[in-house]
Amino acid sequence: MRLRNKPWAKDKIKQYPQYVILSPKDYKGKWAEAFEKDQPLHIEIGTGKGRFITEMARKNPSINYLGIELQESVLVSALDRLIEAELPNVKLLNVNAAHLKEYFAKGDVERIYLNFSDPWPKKRHEKRRLTYKSFLDLYKDILVDEGEIHFKTDNQGLFEYSLVSFSEFGLLLKDVSLDLHNSNFEGNVMTEYEQKFSEKGNRIYRCEVKFR
Repeated sequence: MRLRNKPWAKDKIKQYPQYVILSPKDYKGKWAEAFEKDQPLHIEIGTGKGRFITEMARKNPSINYLGIELQESVLVSALDRLIEAELPNVKLLNVNAAHLKEYFAKGDVERIYLNFSDPWPKKRHEKRRLTYKSFLDLYKDILVDEGEIHFKTDNQGLFEYSLVSFSEFGLLLKDVSLDLHNSNFEGNVMTEYEQKFSEKGNRIYRCEVKFR
């Protein structure tokens, strides 16, 4: 998908340090200081326009949330949503997920959400997939013991690949849905992509996995 360039995005992000953490390395090992309350921390990698992370924060005030988005032109849409919501338990990061260990210490994060990540379907791009083993190593390094990944996609190939990747890494599959919207799962919070894809009739795949 081509992104519409927003040359003003960087300046706008800098204007709202109360919503976008501008110096995330300062909070490594002490993320509670970035929020009003010391609570478990959940992060979403590839937060897009922020619908999911904002709604999760609204529904779960006893959890702190961080939405991670690399593209500034996308992050400003999530920022607008946060400004409107005025929630104390959600912030944004404009960083590359490949460098998570620079910003988080072991045990900083309780749960990671991967929602509709780029499938990178070509074999030569396998290492860019957010469920590739090198990323799983990163997640293990920042999660609490027995921390979890919650993963959603409409891409069957990526889902099948990810299930194998999780299993080969030794993760415990807690819950697997091959058709989320026609399952008994309760409390699903949709992303912008999820609504778009499901309205087209695409099946949504979801799983929860735990490190052990």
